[in-house]
Amino acid sequence: MPIDIERETLISFSDARSSFKDGRRKSLATLHRWRLSGIRGTRLETVLIGGARYTSLEAIDRFLIALNAEDDAAKPVITASQRQRQSEAAQDTLGKMGVSSAVVRSTKDFVATIRVAKQ
Repeated sequence: MPIDIERETLISFSDARSSFKDGRRKSLATLHRWRLSGIRGTRLETVLIGGARYTSLEAIDRFLIALNAEDDAAKPVITASQRQRQSEAAQDTLGKMGVSSAVVRSTKDFVATIRVAKQ
């Protein structure tokens, strides 16, 4: 949705640097990168008025909402029991292929799985 310059609150790019809700001031280069390239296909909406680049508070909100919606959609929700069933199914499949697995603990309690081909 493009910026509606009559209804939205326009702010200059230099003012937009401090308009993000995380409290951290963004660099001007970052805003231009978000305008031109975007993040994962989502671009910050801007308008050019009299040679000066503007965005709006509403455009910033849309940008952040779109980015967070992508993050939420990209994360699959898998419970521990689902993960366990998937692991058991994978081990069964490997066993049928002639590959066994053994769990080995390292000194830092990192659990690694070693797969050895049956001979």
